[in-house]
Parts: sequence; structure tokens; C-alpha cells
Amino acid sequence: KQWYQRRVAITAGEPDATETWGENAADDNNDWSNNVADEPESEATDIFVFGKWNPGEVQMKDISLTDYVGVKDKYAVYLPHTSGRYSKKRFRKAQCPIVERVICSMMMHGRNNGKKLLTMRILKHAFEIIHLMTGENPLQVLVDAIVNSGPREDSTRIGRAGTARRQAVDVSPMRRVNQAIWLLCTGAREAAFRNVKTIAECLADELVNAAKGSSNSYAIKKEKSTDCDSALIPLL
Repeated sequence: KQWYQRRVAITAGEPDATETWGENAADDNNDWSNNVADEPESEATDIFVFGKWNPGEVQMKDISLTDYVGVKDKYAVYLPHTSGRYSKKRFRKAQCPIVERVICSMMMHGRNNGKKLLTMRILKHAFEIIHLMTGENPLQVLVDAIVNSGPREDSTRIGRAGTARRQAVDVSPMRRVNQAIWLLCTGAREAAFRNVKTIAECLADELVNAAKGSSNSYAIKKEKSTDCDSALIPLL
């Protein structure tokens, strides 16, 4: 019946509804002023680590480590838990946020392996303690501690087993950052062992002392001893 009515309408010269739907839609005066796509994009808000600390305020004192200490711009994250595969390729870990690298370094010694949420909470508490102690941005204290703790000179073995000798060499920026993170975490771990102080308090003390360059820091003592030992070895 519907087919018959449509055929009669076409025979009578009346336009078919299926042929005029596009024209009717074009004639509609729709108001597109409220279209979301036409609105200008709002400026991106700053990303605060742990929702509190602004990485945009951090200043790098050593420009040689700028490419290996990821804090601001594209390295800024709300939570330092990006689940990136940074160890699959050489030097890719330089793209990892520096806060997350410290967290991963704290997960050491068997019983602590894989406890990333626990380590994140430790570092979050350490940042709060650092802010109470110094009144500064904890991210700035962390970056200063890494810059001060990385040895600039080291020694290596030259020659075979029979005639091996030590040779003083310069340390690459990548290894400086790696050594600094390892020394800071090792110092905090040893200070908290069999101690009434929590690991967060020990980590905060280690970072603050290292940022100041104080000899009370485990990392600073090791860094100075490494530089002094290599200074006694003549260069070629």
C-alpha cells in the first residue's frame, strides 16, 4: 500500500520526500554560535606533581644535565607512575621523569621490588617534610641534590690483568645522574635501617643535605671521595 501511494504521488508530479530531505535540511536556520568546535581552545593548565608541586619553577644549575634530568615541560606528570618501557633501549631512561627514576631506584633489595605505590607514598611524604624544613619547592631540592651528588671525575682500569693500572677519566652526564640517584637512595636506605626514623624522614634529610652540599650527606661524601681518588691519578 505504501509503495502504491508513493508511485501515485510521483505520477502526479509531487516531489518525493526522500528526494527533498537534503533541501529541507539546508533551509533550516540552525544557530551554530554555541558549537563547541568553534570555541577557541583554552590554555593548558600547569601540571603539578602529586597535585601540589609546580615543576615549572625548577631551575637547572648545571646545563650539562638538562637533557638527562626530566622535570618540566613534556616530563611533567601528575603522578610519577607512567608505566613506560624505559629500559628496552639504551639511553631511553633519560626520557623518564626524574621523580619516577628516584622512585624506581628506591625499589631495591628484594623485599622492596615492585612496591611502586609504597615508594610513591614514601617520596610524597619526603616532599612534604622537605617543604616544611626548607620552605622551598621539593622538586628544586631534588634537582639540586642530583646536580651536587654526581661525581664529575672517576677512574677506570686500563690494560690487561697482568699490567692493569688506573686511569683518571671524565664522567658522562648520563652516568652522573645515574650515580647521583643511586647514592641518594642508598644513603637514605642505610640511614633508615635499624633506626627509629622513617624512610621518608631519612630520604628528606639526605636530599636536603645533598642540595646544600653538606658533608652530612652520604652521597656528597661518596662523590667527594670519588673525585679525590681520581685526582690522585694523572691523566695521559
